Amino acid sequence: MANRKHFSSNSGGGIGSWLGIAAIVVLLDQITKITVTQILSYGQAIGVTSFFNIVLVYNKGAAFSFLSNQGGWQRYFFTGIAIAAVILITYLIKKHAGKRLFCWGLALILGGAVGNLIDRLMYGHVIDFLDFYVKTWHWPAFNVADMAICLGAGLYILDELRRSKS
Repeated sequence: MANRKHFSSNSGGGIGSWLGIAAIVVLLDQITKITVTQILSYGQAIGVTSFFNIVLVYNKGAAFSFLSNQGGWQRYFFTGIAIAAVILITYLIKKHAGKRLFCWGLALILGGAVGNLIDRLMYGHVIDFLDFYVKTWHWPAFNVADMAICLGAGLYILDELRRSKS
């Protein structure tokens, strides 16, 4: 019970701690991407288990390779969306810095957005490498930034559900 109360408390925590969490996500994301690009060539896979590979692939689109086969305009479109999201999320974290669960979610989303934004700006695509599959069906490859965004979105939804009940 103490953990739940502590985790959802509205006290403490300035914007610096939330930006620190986002920075850790960016750092982990970029380190893993650099490591994979040093070890593998494009399309090369290393089997880890019967349902998981590490594979180097590039995503020029958004989630699940949405718009990846377009003429290149999507790079600028998704870069613009990411920059706008970073500005909005930073504003929301600053405004609500004491709302822990809300800010945890936003900090994770922010870190993931910045991690993938760095890829788009530096390479023109996002580096993905985590490949889960069942027999011949593969889930779209993803990365640490994508995991942080999904976890952050889940925490954001949980926070909204908790607030709507009270």
